Amino acid sequence: MIAEHKHLVQQGAELVELRLDYINGDVNLKRLLVDRPSPVIVTCRRQQDGGKYKGSEEERKMLLRSAIAEGVEYIDLEEDIASEIPRFGKTRRIISLHDFRKTPSDLDAVHKRLCEFDADIVKLATIANRPHDNLRMLRLIHDSKLPTVGMCMGDIGTPSRILAGKFGAPFTYATFHHERTLAPGQLSFRQMTDIYHYDRINKETDVFGVIADPVGHSLSPQIHNAAFVEQNINAVYIPFRVPKEYVQEFIEDSYELGVKGLSVTIPHKETVLRWLNKVDGSVRGIGATNTIVYNGDDRIGYNTDYRAAMASLEKAFGGGESPLKGKRALVLGSGGVAKAIVYGLRRRGVEVVIAGRTISRARFLADTFGAKAVDWKVRHSVEFDILTNCTPIGMHPNVDEAPFDKHRLKPAMVVFDTVYNPENTLLLKHAKSQSCRTITGATMFIRQAALQYKLFTGKEAPVKVMGEVFKRAILPAKL
Repeated sequence: MIAEHKHLVQQGAELVELRLDYINGDVNLKRLLVDRPSPVIVTCRRQQDGGKYKGSEEERKMLLRSAIAEGVEYIDLEEDIASEIPRFGKTRRIISLHDFRKTPSDLDAVHKRLCEFDADIVKLATIANRPHDNLRMLRLIHDSKLPTVGMCMGDIGTPSRILAGKFGAPFTYATFHHERTLAPGQLSFRQMTDIYHYDRINKETDVFGVIADPVGHSLSPQIHNAAFVEQNINAVYIPFRVPKEYVQEFIEDSYELGVKGLSVTIPHKETVLRWLNKVDGSVRGIGATNTIVYNGDDRIGYNTDYRAAMASLEKAFGGGESPLKGKRALVLGSGGVAKAIVYGLRRRGVEVVIAGRTISRARFLADTFGAKAVDWKVRHSVEFDILTNCTPIGMHPNVDEAPFDKHRLKPAMVVFDTVYNPENTLLLKHAKSQSCRTITGATMFIRQAALQYKLFTGKEAPVKVMGEVFKRAILPAKL
């Protein structure tokens, strides 16, 4: 614990919590606290409150009193013992409550009760069961006269941890390492500083994010936040896990959260349309959006997947006017990405055949855009100039799979794999070995993110920075 404390301070931490309940055996307070490199919060959490302390309650209270006597900067006390441990010296009192089942409906009343225990700071940690719990917690922080650290636990609650500073919390909590979370949904110190740049967030910070369910796998926060820092834009990009039954509620809450723009991915690309009041032509044609821009009262939908895919393919064919016209394409898959790509190809005069593992979906997509559909099993009998994989086949961790036979590929073909992790999929390796021209999913991903960034900020995206961050982000998956 001493070593980790020093390490965190070297990384820039200004306040470190010492969890005494995580120490095996007797606690040597003097050794922990002498020559400490930063101010500390001393906490000793019982098992019933999510901690690991196994000693008696009297021993625990004695340990907390001893920490106060040693002059620690902050002591964390649950409300049921706060009145038994009086104020002493300069130690500031954090009165805390943890609820691992819900965010209480009477959150304001709970907060008021905690304030009455001679609190310098009130800490509330509750489980988020719906995205609206984040707004309730952040609103409480903002409106409280007493400094309040509030956070919602769980992956739905992650935004409350990142936005705490924007709404006025004196600090927020992170863990030492991303593999050692002390509470559900907790981010590591490095994630909070290196990805979300928590120290830059203030009440003027604009909020952007991605809505999905699940959302933890998204690389968009790393890419967009790096771009904001590169161009010194006061903004943060956050992952919002929004179950489908709460999309409307989240859209309504988003204004108070400070949201200015959203990326939209599975499973919301189509369902979110009903809450937009303007869309561009591609969204109308595709019937799906992956980008929402807030402009006053308007919520405007765009589809940068479509534009990025078409730009990538046109570049592969040398650019110029209508380089795709008259080509033949085989599209593997019939999901959201396939929908955007088929729309774009048909608009550019490409003859399209769709091979879907669910033939009914492939036929529906083909009928929608004037294409043809074939059963998955006969995909190798189709003649084409362009092969586009819109299935997850070959995606990490199943990197030894490919959706198309290597020996059916010919040098004149362009092979486009929308899978971006890994960047060099087995399908693309096969295509290169057959001297095909290739387009990576990474190329499309960065291109669509750059288009989103311009829609969000009005500025040309720092594509080089975004690409470098992307490659670093997927590196662990390659090892």
